[in-house]
Amino acid sequence: MKPKFLLTVFTAFIVVCTSNAQDFRLGKVSLQELKEKVHPKDSSAVAAVLFEKAENKLVYNQENGFEIELVVRARIKIYKKGGYDLANKTLRYYLVNNSREKVSFSEVATYNLVDGKIEKTKLKSDGEFDEVINKYWGQKKIVMPNVKEGSVIEYEYVLHSPNIGNPRDWYFQSDIPVNYSEYINSIPEYFVYNTNLKGFISPKVTVEKHNKSLRIDSKVRVSEAGFSATRTNFSSEDIPYTETRTTYLVENMPAIKEESFVNNIRNYTTSLEQELSMTQFPNSMPKMYSTNWDAVVKTIYDYEDFGLELNKTGYFEEDLNQILKGITSVEEKIAVIFTFVKTKVKWNGYHGYSCEEGVRKAYKTGVGNVADINLMLTAMLRYSELNANPVLLSTRSNGISFFPNRTAFNYVISAVETDKGLILMDATEKYSVPNVLPLRDLNWSGRLIRKNGSSEDVDLMPKVNSKEFANVALDVDNHGVINGKVKLYHANHEALRFRQNHIVTNKDAYLESLENKNNNIEINDYVRENELDLAKPIIENYTFKDTKTAEIINNKIYLSPLIFFSLRENPFKQEVREYPVDFGYPIQEKYSITLKIPEGYEVESLPKAMTVDGGENIGMYKFVIGNNNGVIQIVSTSDIYSPIVTPEYYQVLKDFFQKSIEKQNEKIVLKKI
Repeated sequence: MKPKFLLTVFTAFIVVCTSNAQDFRLGKVSLQELKEKVHPKDSSAVAAVLFEKAENKLVYNQENGFEIELVVRARIKIYKKGGYDLANKTLRYYLVNNSREKVSFSEVATYNLVDGKIEKTKLKSDGEFDEVINKYWGQKKIVMPNVKEGSVIEYEYVLHSPNIGNPRDWYFQSDIPVNYSEYINSIPEYFVYNTNLKGFISPKVTVEKHNKSLRIDSKVRVSEAGFSATRTNFSSEDIPYTETRTTYLVENMPAIKEESFVNNIRNYTTSLEQELSMTQFPNSMPKMYSTNWDAVVKTIYDYEDFGLELNKTGYFEEDLNQILKGITSVEEKIAVIFTFVKTKVKWNGYHGYSCEEGVRKAYKTGVGNVADINLMLTAMLRYSELNANPVLLSTRSNGISFFPNRTAFNYVISAVETDKGLILMDATEKYSVPNVLPLRDLNWSGRLIRKNGSSEDVDLMPKVNSKEFANVALDVDNHGVINGKVKLYHANHEALRFRQNHIVTNKDAYLESLENKNNNIEINDYVRENELDLAKPIIENYTFKDTKTAEIINNKIYLSPLIFFSLRENPFKQEVREYPVDFGYPIQEKYSITLKIPEGYEVESLPKAMTVDGGENIGMYKFVIGNNNGVIQIVSTSDIYSPIVTPEYYQVLKDFFQKSIEKQNEKIVLKKI
């Protein structure tokens, strides 16, 4: 499931220096903290975590056995208005049956400096909210009172969870600086957890052993000797055990910075992930919990709100029989069914591989979550005698999991196995077509589950280039004014992206943004083709007038060969890249331009043709130019072969873009005859 390079990267840690542990206590905000105007190591920071301390332990109670108790205390400094969002804390909790979790906040307050004195404002009841997200999840939210620039906020929360198999992940690093972050994990000897540290900065780890005991109370009904009456005997037993206390500590953690083309920054953030591997209680055999992906997906398939929903067909059979009349080919069946589901049921925005309303109700009401829609699609494809199966995946926002477990997935799509390979579909996206998944789905790999219980990895990353082609005809007059005509094609994922972003946009607003983006050109005669014909590229046609791109100096006209279509700066500015570059999908951009030389001018110089070969891990850039009877012809083609470029090829990629950009911005020089 996980890419091999991540395993290598995540073990290459840099140890940060730590100092002696400090006594951080809520309610002890200092004048120095309130007076601080900027973060001492990052003046751009809008806020900072002054300290954050978590204690995760397994506690025993007579009724439920061992449960997780997570206690978190935090103090945050707000430097600028951009940090006000940090004054709101939201915590999700699971709602279902015996797995129901409980969350409580306490010690919530905002501190400000008023006339040289510390003013404390406590959270009132109207600043705390408890919301139901769906039937699986709820969330508690606090909105801190009286927050200003310079405020310090504090809070404590406690999470009680019976879900001991997967403790909450802990993030030492954030998008703001973290001065101090400590995670203490206390585990009785009966439990063994797999632990994984992610990121490029390693916490300091200390391990201690402590002798503990738990008390088990019991009662037994016994008969009195020689009498029919009974009495109850109460007894207690203290059972000794060893607890392993592991402390993870980091100090002076820099803010993790977003970089260009990163799918999910949390994949590379310094954090801790755990999974229950084994239990062994006194006088009992060991019980193994660590498993493999096959076992995980089989468990999911057997859920009532997954496999049973997938097997339901009666609610759609009559309608489907009507729309499939006369259709025999695999491709036509797929296209018709896919379109039918997309138009029949609207996505409610909720992720998940478990049906929320159930396929019958979703079909009837026309609204459903991801599972309602895509399990329905799979069932219809199977009913039409296609080899269709669901594919579990983790969206880009959900990240990548290191352990085989049910929470590794948060989404499901549909796949049809054919002689030519898999055809992947996601009917939640109304502008998608088969094998063109929305960007949220393109997260490395998923897991296909067949009826017989077998499963296999599915590569989700597109193999076919998405394309953006432009045919451009230009006329330049002797004043340097450029008049042109453009025909611009968007295909595959580029077409999906365009439709998602612009079909519902007011055309006047879109044209204004297009003019502003392209050096304030003046656009006229704008026409769009194939807006809703999803099988075809979307095409834009327009004419334009450009008075700014060309420059006239000493009777010479200077202009870039790609005019305003050229890239101006390299998106890759870092000297060293720690994260993969994620383009989402392979792409080809091609511009074919004809430029008519104005009367009274001739070519003095042209940029030279050039090819930049980035190799199979990057791509190819070709620039061709020539002058034929007063018409300059230019073809610029950029191919990015791989949707993912690993960090070891970053410098090659950076140089590839730099050379391409420099070539695109060289000047054509026309001189007056």
